Amino acid sequence: MKPSDILLTDQVAIVTGGGGGIGRGISLAMAAAGADVVIADIEPTRCEETAARVREMGRRALPFPTDVMDTDQIRAMIAATDKEFGRVDILVNNAGGVTARKFLEQSERSWRRHIDINMVSMMAATHAAAPIMIRGGRGGSIINVASIEASRAAPRFAVYAACKAGMANFTRTMAVELGEYGIRVNCISPDHTQTPGNHGNRSGPVDKSKWVPRTQAQNEAYARLVPLGREGDEDECGTAAVFLASKMASYISGVNLPVDGGTFASSGWLKTLDGSAWELNVGLLTSALDKPMSS
Repeated sequence: MKPSDILLTDQVAIVTGGGGGIGRGISLAMAAAGADVVIADIEPTRCEETAARVREMGRRALPFPTDVMDTDQIRAMIAATDKEFGRVDILVNNAGGVTARKFLEQSERSWRRHIDINMVSMMAATHAAAPIMIRGGRGGSIINVASIEASRAAPRFAVYAACKAGMANFTRTMAVELGEYGIRVNCISPDHTQTPGNHGNRSGPVDKSKWVPRTQAQNEAYARLVPLGREGDEDECGTAAVFLASKMASYISGVNLPVDGGTFASSGWLKTLDGSAWELNVGLLTSALDKPMSS
């Protein structure tokens, strides 16, 4: 192993939803590792702002406003990438979205929008980018951004979670189908991560100075919920994606890597209010389970 194995020097990375949140963190991490970056995002201002940051790092950037719910726009973005750079080495399928609602209260139109933005966009981008990777003969890396909801029940997020589970399975299948071309396909699954959207910065440039701060009670709740004691940062998803795209992960394909501070591992175990121990559901069932069963 060489320290330089983490570098992505002169590779070309496409990041959907790359202008804000986790996608922005991945775009900037790819640039920091030496890649040129195509930022595909529905928000033009975020495309431009992230592209400017990439250029400040000395890398080339192609901001390409893209509504990933329109597969023609996805194909146009990837064709523009091929025309501009002549290659695609890394594809990060990050764009997605969710609305919290009980399934029986969710319309069919809402189901289909969830499927289009989370699942169909990933398939369309993979279908368009993989042939360019194959043509180049250098292999490549496809990274799908799912969620730990892919692996557990998700009340009020049924369709979203089903899409993320589909992403994880699609990842494994593509790892098998594309492996002969040297294309590795992996997945990262974040959980609680600080993003513009969950801090009230839902449109326009990313401006952390205007984010709605977490309350003390919210921070204390994260400290109890997350084994590492805090929300994740978009940059931490970025470094995970760089690792999976790099030579350091040259024999890793078909995996789903949680980037969640340990919340999937804890699976219902929370810290007690005084922080002294971990209990399943904070002891709500402990007293009942400790009682002898009646005959």
